[in-house]
Amino acid sequence: MLEILTGTGLASAAGLNAYVPLLVVGLIARYTDLLPLGAGWQWLENPFVLILLGVLLVLEFAADKIPGVDSVNDVVQTIIRPTSGGITFGAGASALSGADLATAADGGSWWPVVSGVVIALVFHGLKAVARPVLNAVTFGAGGPIVSTVEDVVSFFTSILAVLVPILILVVLPLLLLVAAWAWRRRRRRRAERRAAAETDSGYPGYY
Repeated sequence: MLEILTGTGLASAAGLNAYVPLLVVGLIARYTDLLPLGAGWQWLENPFVLILLGVLLVLEFAADKIPGVDSVNDVVQTIIRPTSGGITFGAGASALSGADLATAADGGSWWPVVSGVVIALVFHGLKAVARPVLNAVTFGAGGPIVSTVEDVVSFFTSILAVLVPILILVVLPLLLLVAAWAWRRRRRRRAERRAAAETDSGYPGYY
């Protein structure tokens, strides 16, 4: 049960920022005994991998703060974030369960990796859909603020997923509620634009 909560929390965090949970897993595994990674995931502890992840995190952090560029970045991250979710779910779950879930070819199971990909993809999709609406509503001013909040949430969700996975039962519903609010806000914004277009044209629009 705890390994599923850990994997779910890490994958959810990856949907917001691909590199934060990877770094959290790698650093905790390398410098503590709290997350002993299986043989198939120990590359995450490699110093060169950690440095590379740090550089990519800086680039992601900067790109996600620039209106317009953040939407392009979300397109690029459509592959990266789900991949990160699959890796972190598999690594985190295998560390707690004691089974090396990376060895599917040798009779292991890939379900944690697939689950992580799906979870991260859901959160990434909601984030990517909400960001253009937020930029439009706030004229670009809200994007950097929300992006910073997302980074912070990704970090603390990753930490909680490793140290206190039971709290993911609280954090995950809150994240989903925020995502649902963003989705409803997007639909309302589109409805308002459609109504304004119909008023300006003088006849109902067809979409």
